[in-house]
Amino acid sequence: MSPRLKVLTKQISDCKICASHFEHTPKPIFQLNTQAKILVAGQAPGRKAHASGIPFSDPSGDRLRDWMGVTNETFYDAKKIALLPMGFCYPGHGSAGDLPPRKECAKAWRQQTLDAMPNIQLTLVIGQYAIEWHLAALRKSNLTETVRAWKLYAPAVIPLPHPSPRNNIWLRKNQWFEEEVLPSLRKRVRKCLSK
Repeated sequence: MSPRLKVLTKQISDCKICASHFEHTPKPIFQLNTQAKILVAGQAPGRKAHASGIPFSDPSGDRLRDWMGVTNETFYDAKKIALLPMGFCYPGHGSAGDLPPRKECAKAWRQQTLDAMPNIQLTLVIGQYAIEWHLAALRKSNLTETVRAWKLYAPAVIPLPHPSPRNNIWLRKNQWFEEEVLPSLRKRVRKCLSK
């Protein structure tokens, strides 16, 4: 890990900029290394990740690893895969599920962290908040249309729906995702990790 990223990692780990918005103690959860080839740009840690300190340590993570075609060992190898959510801390729970990631987090840390990881070849942009930040004006009118247009962003970026079980209905309605996107995603992941 580069000295620059070591400093950033320490600063992010100690970050408390959103503390006044939480009912719990902030606990930034991420995985970074300058050698990483793949970046998983997620939303924010969930309740289980907050408790364990391990990102994607839940059914969403199981599904994401299946989509990518990687083992737990590969997924949690920071020299291969970086895990950089839009919000580093669990945002809390609202009436319709987890609250959105706090915007202060991306504003404070995102660009300088991305700049410190020069070897990223593939970014998996997961869910509407990550899509909004990473694709900005290039995104389509909604998440479904953005994911459907994945070839426009490949090979450097692949937008994905959130792998949460809450999206089972979306996945059933959009079978093209499993038929078209996932085989190409797995192939691209294999290519990046084989270099």
